[in-house]
Amino acid sequence: MKHLVVYNHPNPKSFCYAVKETVVESAEKLGHDVQVRDLYALNFDPVLAPEDFEAMQKGTSRADVQAEQEAVTWADHITFVYPIWWTGLPARMKGYIDRVYSHGFAYGFGPKGQLDQKLKGKTALIFNTSGTPSEIYEKSGMHDALKQTSDQGIFVFCGVRVLDHVFFGGVPSVSDEVRKGYLETVKMRLPELLNGVG
Repeated sequence: MKHLVVYNHPNPKSFCYAVKETVVESAEKLGHDVQVRDLYALNFDPVLAPEDFEAMQKGTSRADVQAEQEAVTWADHITFVYPIWWTGLPARMKGYIDRVYSHGFAYGFGPKGQLDQKLKGKTALIFNTSGTPSEIYEKSGMHDALKQTSDQGIFVFCGVRVLDHVFFGGVPSVSDEVRKGYLETVKMRLPELLNGVG
């Protein structure tokens, strides 16, 4: 399986980084061909600029966007690893979606306005970390809201089948044992979800 990992966190010592490393290690153990796109290491520009719209209108993409679109096209499965900041996607991840999952590449509309999901056949898995404890987000409905806006509003909209969306909450305040348990969840969920997919 061609497995793309899209990672977004500025701190290489973060728990989010450990999640990403565990994803890569687990995917490689499954025999996947793994490619990692670290948005900070790439210094990916999240700002949707006038030049992006000009390129879209011509049916093309700017060079940095084209590189990411080629990675998405290559992938059978995409695992996203990023933190939840202010109850949403971090700016660089949101900008990545804005620029890469663009009209004409990830989706379009037919002559009668019907949705054309251009990424059908691909699957996705999302791992999020947060400082807020999961119990608070679950009780408030925030986890459901996050799934609605990202899973449904972005990925399913483009034809991607979301296999799971896993939240690891209270990361700065939980014990090392809890964090180790979170990483064990990553190790378990990948083979459970991806064996036989593709």
